[in-house]
Amino acid sequence: MITFDDVVKVYPGGSTAVDHLSLELPTGRTTVFVGPSGCGKTTSLRMINRMISPTSGRVLIDGEDIAGRDEALLRRGIGYVIQHAGLFPHRTVLDNVATVPMLLGRTRRQARTDALGLLERVGLAPEFADRYPAQLSGGQQQRVGVARALAADPPIMLMDEPFSAVDPIVRAGLHREFLRLQGDLGKTIAMVTHDIDEAIKLGDVVAIFRQGGVLAQVGTPRELLESPADEFVAEFVGRDRGLRSLSFDTAADLPVRPPAEAPGLVLDEAGRPIGWRTGDGIHKIATFTSADSLRLVTDLAITSPTGIAVRVTEGGTADGIVSHHDLVDHLAGRKKK
Repeated sequence: MITFDDVVKVYPGGSTAVDHLSLELPTGRTTVFVGPSGCGKTTSLRMINRMISPTSGRVLIDGEDIAGRDEALLRRGIGYVIQHAGLFPHRTVLDNVATVPMLLGRTRRQARTDALGLLERVGLAPEFADRYPAQLSGGQQQRVGVARALAADPPIMLMDEPFSAVDPIVRAGLHREFLRLQGDLGKTIAMVTHDIDEAIKLGDVVAIFRQGGVLAQVGTPRELLESPADEFVAEFVGRDRGLRSLSFDTAADLPVRPPAEAPGLVLDEAGRPIGWRTGDGIHKIATFTSADSLRLVTDLAITSPTGIAVRVTEGGTADGIVSHHDLVDHLAGRKKK
């Protein structure tokens, strides 16, 4: 566990970057720091590996004040991923990943062998091993950065806006990869982002900072969306927070009607949806399963030319429909409970 105990950081000239921060980051979970520019989130992150020292207060790891730890040894036990990956341009991808294990005493052969396995783990094929960072796309560089941070198998990882420099499609893929890796590895992760959607998607715990380095609210993504502490938090998480909170509930309990009741639904011989027949032809159809979120179902119902979302089985057969009216009734009923 990482603990901030009444931490203050005041820079020369009197500017307060972090104002009496008390916060616990749970072991094995992802805690995301989010807030407007200049709110102290990156300063707080960098105090965990002593790149920045607090003016007062303590930062503890598993109950031990890190002020008494050797800086080099401390940092070797903490993975660090930054924007643009921060790779060594003159080293190959493989040697970038093998750097820290070699510093920790592993042989070059062992470190490079382990690095190959890590590259595969983050979704990079072996042929990337001998390339240089300049020969990679932005998304590939970020994957290498994550692999390098994992190379020494650190219990803690710090990630400073690691996905902000790539386009939305690549970012979505990196998010999936991150969630998969964290599901497998269970690291204690502190991440900084300016994007509340990214924080809600990736964080087990989200800490929202306001200007002046003050912690405005900390909680699970669901808690922040459903119970913002004040007007600042409500504005920051967005006025559409009610819709976004539906991402945390599946469609498993959503009542559906038989597909035969859907006007214009075209099925193939196996009962799989083909599209919607309207006056100007057949339109493509998007479907959902019981495991999908209520937010997805809501989006499908709203964007469907008929106002109906179609549920399918794992085999792709249509087994139910729900109209946007049915969905509204279901959500209203949930709210009354």
